[in-house]
Amino acid sequence: MELVFATHNLNKIDELRAMIPESYTLLSLTDIGYDKPIAETASTLEGNALIKAQTVSKNSGIPSFADDTGLFVDVLDGAPGVHSARYAGENADARSNIRNLLNAMRDHPDRKAHFRTVIAFAVNSEVRYFEGRIDGNIASQPRGKGGFGYDPVFIPEGYDLSFAEIPAATKNKISHRALAFSTFHAYLSKLNLS
Repeated sequence: MELVFATHNLNKIDELRAMIPESYTLLSLTDIGYDKPIAETASTLEGNALIKAQTVSKNSGIPSFADDTGLFVDVLDGAPGVHSARYAGENADARSNIRNLLNAMRDHPDRKAHFRTVIAFAVNSEVRYFEGRIDGNIASQPRGKGGFGYDPVFIPEGYDLSFAEIPAATKNKISHRALAFSTFHAYLSKLNLS
């Protein structure tokens, strides 16, 4: 069964390919030759995931899904939230986003935060949503070399290590994306899309 994951992000693709059973062929936007920009203009994770999934499904004719993820920090009233990827500006990289986040939290002892992922799955004219969330805290400085995005500063609840320090196999079981994908996979296993 072919599915398109509506992303060019190789880190996300690698993470999900490690989780998906062999009965699925997971294709990226690069794999299907889709290089048009998809504007994420919605004000929610659900909205942005839907825009991407529907756009790719309509253009490729292949069942498609997309995710949108946000880091929500309590003392920042949920920021960076839906703007997590662009927290330090439109062309920001992970280091800039982390630096911006740590500066905003400098005087706050409360470090509570959570990651939330929403997957939108578009097949034919139907759309379904799947969600995953993990609570944790923001470290005072980046730790570890693994992962991507905010992983070096996010310490999941019940752990002393950041997502960037936790082995990938462990992260792929407990992360927000893994939890969302697990419910998505359970749904897919009941479908026959061929």
